[in-house]
Amino acid sequence: MSKGLLKSSVSVSAMTFLSRILGFVRDVIIARIFGASLVADAFFVAFKIPNFLRRLFAEGAFSLAFVPVFSEYKTQREEADVKRLADGVAASLGLILLVVTVIGVIAAPVLVTIFAPGFIGNEGKFELAVDMLRITFPYIFFISLTAFAGSILNSYGRFAIPAFTPVLLNISLIFAAIVLAPHFDRPIMALAWGVFIAGAAQLLFQLPFLAQIRMLPRPRRGADAEGVSRIKKMMLPALFGSSVAQINLLLDTLIASFLVTGSISWLYYSDRLVEFPLGVFGVALATVILPRLSQQHTLASPQQFSQTLDWALRWVVIIALPSTMGLMLLAEPMLVTLFQYGAFNEHDVTMAGRSLLAYSLGLGAFIMIKILAAGFYSRHDMKTPVKIAVITMAVNMVMNIILVFPLAHAGLALATSLSAWLNAGWLLYLLRRDGIYQSRSGWQWLLLRTFMATLSMAVVLFFLVPALSDWVGKLWYERGIALSLWLLLGAGVYLASLFLFGLRWRHVSNETLH
Repeated sequence: MSKGLLKSSVSVSAMTFLSRILGFVRDVIIARIFGASLVADAFFVAFKIPNFLRRLFAEGAFSLAFVPVFSEYKTQREEADVKRLADGVAASLGLILLVVTVIGVIAAPVLVTIFAPGFIGNEGKFELAVDMLRITFPYIFFISLTAFAGSILNSYGRFAIPAFTPVLLNISLIFAAIVLAPHFDRPIMALAWGVFIAGAAQLLFQLPFLAQIRMLPRPRRGADAEGVSRIKKMMLPALFGSSVAQINLLLDTLIASFLVTGSISWLYYSDRLVEFPLGVFGVALATVILPRLSQQHTLASPQQFSQTLDWALRWVVIIALPSTMGLMLLAEPMLVTLFQYGAFNEHDVTMAGRSLLAYSLGLGAFIMIKILAAGFYSRHDMKTPVKIAVITMAVNMVMNIILVFPLAHAGLALATSLSAWLNAGWLLYLLRRDGIYQSRSGWQWLLLRTFMATLSMAVVLFFLVPALSDWVGKLWYERGIALSLWLLLGAGVYLASLFLFGLRWRHVSNETLH
């Protein structure tokens, strides 16, 4: 089992890696042209609102409610029944999304007021954000249907196509920034249109692959009403449980809108760097194990269910510890290399570096939440993660208020990380308490070996990486080469240390750990 899961995870990771690299290219271009300015803050709010809804509804609640039911149909019923479920969901989801989109476009001023109240009073900033939101909001319609298509493909083991699809968003935004922007009276508006175009492109891209597996939906109202009803009932509680991290990030944006200009952009750029290992590894693991866990629950295989969770959690440790340390030690070199060009200056690097340090402390928790939540959703248990999510959101808001005064925008990032650890720890405790997850032997050795290997990497990077002033003086390609070499050296030291400290394949497979 573990080799098949690992192969699928690597496939998703490879495609996600390509998307993230292009995402960094996109952000470098945006930072170079627009910096951490008034117009950049306005765009990030206009993009964050539909992007938040995408993660909340599409990748969050919908996928986590749809995949378990769809996997059950696929395992226990005829292909015609599976197709009817897809048709019914397409009709119901499409109608809901259409209504939400129309409301969102009309209510754009209200949404900007809710999500960025600090823009009120700054008419240029507020109106620009509203104008762009009316263009970007339909993205939620296209991308939610894209997530629906991707969930079907994932359930059939076609992981690479949905993982590649986000590449189209980055290509569209790069094209908009370089080619379209000079032709607009307000160049930043080109980015809004880039988001709109990307949404349509991503949906159209997946349709032929659905046709290949004979699962291209034909929206029909009333098709398999029972299955559609089950998915709807599971979606509502999943809205909170699956997306608490995204809600916390939006709370950060809301409060940051009251801080000095640039705060929203600093949080955005630092979050983008944390999203790299989270997307490449964390999302890949969660994407691959959800259909597997759902199938194992349907087939009543509690031992295999627990083993799948154990396998995923071991990879979380192996990936999250060095990634966290790398982000902390290379925060400013990465920001200088990727973003300090044109309008993005040295002060912006310092400020974004502070929030990146705070966000990086929560990376392990962000990944664990995605894995552990899947352990509940695959069992059709939506209530438990919701209760935890509501409490951790309340804790996050309290910590935001406490930490924003001494630490400004970095305090918001730190509050998000701390609340994520509370969420992850609570989920893990309940899975173990109820006997759903039973860890196998050898965890203490895995943790010790991973910690020692991470410490070895940290010592090398701490003492050998040049000071920030050396990075600032380099040309862009010199920075890129230097950063790549240090990342490769860090990874090499970590992997070699893992081997020297005794980690072998059996320690991360289904064999008993020793």
